[in-house]
Amino acid sequence: MNRSLLLGVLILGLPFVNGDADKWSTGNDGVLQLNSGNFDRALREHEQLLVHFYVPLSGQGHQVSAAFEGAAVELQGSEVKLAVVDAAKEKDLAKELNVAGSSEIRLYVSGDKHSPVVCPVPQSSTSILTWLRRRAGSAGDLVRDLSQLEASEDVTVVGFFRELNQEYVQTFYATAIQLPDVSFAITQDNEVTHKYGLTYDVVFLLRKSKLIQAYKLMPQTSKEELMVFISVYQMDPVTEYTGKTANQILSSPVLNHALLFIRKSSADFNHVYSAFNNAAQSFRVKILFVWVNVDEPRNGRLMEYFRVRDFEAPLIRVVNLTSHVTYQLPSDTLEVETIKTFCASYLEGKAKPKMQSEAIPEGWDTQPVKELVGMNLEEVAFNPNKTVFVMFYLPYSLASRALFPLWEELAEATEGREGVVIARIDASANDINLSPQGAYPTLCLFPALHAERMVVYSGERRLEDLIQFLNTEMEKAKRDRVQEDEDRRKYIKDIKDEEAKKADKSKDEL
Repeated sequence: MNRSLLLGVLILGLPFVNGDADKWSTGNDGVLQLNSGNFDRALREHEQLLVHFYVPLSGQGHQVSAAFEGAAVELQGSEVKLAVVDAAKEKDLAKELNVAGSSEIRLYVSGDKHSPVVCPVPQSSTSILTWLRRRAGSAGDLVRDLSQLEASEDVTVVGFFRELNQEYVQTFYATAIQLPDVSFAITQDNEVTHKYGLTYDVVFLLRKSKLIQAYKLMPQTSKEELMVFISVYQMDPVTEYTGKTANQILSSPVLNHALLFIRKSSADFNHVYSAFNNAAQSFRVKILFVWVNVDEPRNGRLMEYFRVRDFEAPLIRVVNLTSHVTYQLPSDTLEVETIKTFCASYLEGKAKPKMQSEAIPEGWDTQPVKELVGMNLEEVAFNPNKTVFVMFYLPYSLASRALFPLWEELAEATEGREGVVIARIDASANDINLSPQGAYPTLCLFPALHAERMVVYSGERRLEDLIQFLNTEMEKAKRDRVQEDEDRRKYIKDIKDEEAKKADKSKDEL
């Protein structure tokens, strides 16, 4: 379940105009339009420079842009100067600054060009303002009265500490900076001990006087561990997938997701949901449990992604957001123990993935770039007489789409070469029984050998580099093929010699 796909592709509209190479223009809110010609000057002139690097039409671009624009209005006249960079146009600048995402906000301090502070993906302008305020403040700013905390209907992350100058507090505050959309507070009120039975140096989640979960800080507790705890327990054991919860679900640090597809109107909804919810209690932090209402038309895109048809509900799928491999509960009985057993087998690596494939498209091999699917990938890739170079891509990924023209160029450049196949496969629509490394798009070459070998390309994505890599691997495969053929001949000869010996022995015995 790719995060960019499920958030949707939204149009990014920024009310700024381009400046010249050595000047910049500003909108009504004073936001600078930067490029490779004036970026360094902006760093020199502004002690704190908050820069939004964006790519038009990116999935998260609209949300981040709206938050950035709102923050710009609030920050007019402040010590923080805001600026934007169109990373699609300013490719050299983006490459120099190692900007890899499609929408990213960075804070540059004291002209330091190479050590910016990355702002967490904001939900709103308030997120950015809170992040800046917490960065500039201290843990003492979070001290609150316990009675005020208990009255809040929102979940509040509370740190209960005896002293504010200890290392635990610094870890807590560093976590608060990284989660600007979450309410944080510190209390030293001894009433916590009596009311909730907690000791000092504990982080707990509170909503309207109700203790949701507590976490005892240890010397080795890291900011990252605390972030996972908070991100998981601020959500219910089971979360419904909606437009409002999508970003929270997809930005969760828990990458294993169990999804229940079910009709809310079905007669067995309460029973199945109860079983799913009970099972979820056993896998907090390890698996995020989400339910999807099949009755909701707006969930059609999600169902299409997972190839779930409405008449198949209820069913449960488990997916890892890194590998994109999907698993399906192999049972028609959705009971607590069945669900728990399935999830446990998945975590233990014993569950078998649900292999799915698009139909082989008509004329798949008639164009310079061959269109592969799950059903013919291995047959084509492991052809011992072909050198096959495959792009594993995601159709909704900007990085993937940006590589399509180059892949077409490579196919055209090698079209006359015998035994060379340039192909691509949609990794989101076809489960792949291989292990390409790294993020998509991934480029993998399958040499013309009897042995099933896959070589992952990690060089520059330029035509001349791709061709050089192809030539190098083909020459290496030729040498290996000579040895391989010799080994095969020797193997066949040994078998024939063994058979001949057996035949002679049989004659002697007769």
